Amino acid sequence: MWSLAVPPPPPLLLLLLCSGLAGQTLFQSPEEGWQLYTSAQAPDGKCICTAVIPAQSTCSRDGRSRELRQLMEKVQNVSQSMEVLELRTYRDLQYVRSMETLMRSLDARLRAADGSLSAKSFQELKDRMTELLPLSSVLEQYKADTRTIVRLREEVRNLSGSLATIQEEMGAYGYEDLQQRVMALEARLHACAQKLGCGKLTGVSNPITIRAMGSRFGSWMTDTMAPSADSRVWYMDGYYKGRRVLEFRTLGDFIKGQNFIQHLLPQPWAGTGHVVYNGSLFYNKYQSNVVVKYHFRSRSVLVQRSLPGAGYNNTFPYSWGGFSDMDFMVDESGLWAVYTTNQNAGNIVVSRLDPHTLEVVRSWDTGYPKRSAGEAFMICGVLYVTNSHLAGAKVYFAYFTNTSSYEYTDVPFHNQYSHISMLDYNPRERALYTWNNGHQVLYNVTLFHVISTAGDP
Repeated sequence: MWSLAVPPPPPLLLLLLCSGLAGQTLFQSPEEGWQLYTSAQAPDGKCICTAVIPAQSTCSRDGRSRELRQLMEKVQNVSQSMEVLELRTYRDLQYVRSMETLMRSLDARLRAADGSLSAKSFQELKDRMTELLPLSSVLEQYKADTRTIVRLREEVRNLSGSLATIQEEMGAYGYEDLQQRVMALEARLHACAQKLGCGKLTGVSNPITIRAMGSRFGSWMTDTMAPSADSRVWYMDGYYKGRRVLEFRTLGDFIKGQNFIQHLLPQPWAGTGHVVYNGSLFYNKYQSNVVVKYHFRSRSVLVQRSLPGAGYNNTFPYSWGGFSDMDFMVDESGLWAVYTTNQNAGNIVVSRLDPHTLEVVRSWDTGYPKRSAGEAFMICGVLYVTNSHLAGAKVYFAYFTNTSSYEYTDVPFHNQYSHISMLDYNPRERALYTWNNGHQVLYNVTLFHVISTAGDP
């Protein structure tokens, strides 16, 4: 069983929102110095999965990095000591140099006296020269020391530059090593997300209205595969023959209606079941059963393919119509298409798609009539179907692709604006994106899940 653990204050925390378990160590790797934890469950059913990354010192490639740092510290100490030495001897050096000037002046006066000085004045000058004579050797020593300090300082500067170059080279090499660690961490975080994130839907939160924009029907979404720093929003108004896609830089910009660019699709869309996945838009080409993959960065269609036997052009839509024959979805396990065929007698078919080729990997016949469904969405390989797109909607039916089984459910949610024409789950944010009668709305979800480990009964 998992043991309780409280992480020490780490230098870096990665947080992953999830639902369910609280206060348990999920994965522990003493050899690599980092651990994964979950924290307490929030009132809305969410929890926080915390990855503790080791301090930088434990990520060093080997002892050479430590030796280099120690050597750099020694050179810096020498340089600082030299600065202190120069500061302390500056005044003495200035005094000796002034004495050198005075000695030269006196020597010149003695040589120029040429009998013009009285015996007393000559003796005074001679006595003064005798007093200053010992300073001659001191002056020469100071001048030699000054030259030595100048040379030493130049050597230290050169050495510091060489060490900095070595440090940069080793740092770059160390970065590659750190990058491998980060990639491994991301893989384990993904595994953590799979374990923590997947479970049975038990609740849908109250609606959060983001904006009221556009017509009665449409869709809006974020990229389910984008990093957390990427909060771009895509907006597609209307349910057929549209080609205009607006890309907003952030959710805040979407709310304000600013900072967006426009994409003009080469082929019009049908329905509202579009999805953005890993930088591409997946949608149903108008008046066809063709799936189109449009890449935003290159502004081009990467691939398009027909779904075999799939109905289109309002042959098998959801109960609200709107050319919603084909609905594309993304969950924790990948890309899905929800549609139906004549062979399936109008019942919902769930197909797992290869996102690169759009080929069908596997299909399931759910047995649920598509025309009776208000909308649907996928979470962790489970298709959830609402029984209405109007007021009083609830999640009424669940089909489990892992066991090819189904059950009737009773998970109500508030249909605030009384006409849902788009409902999609975003696994990155653990939220349902909804277009509700011209309003863009979010719902948080709560999942119940059980995690077992090897050796557990």
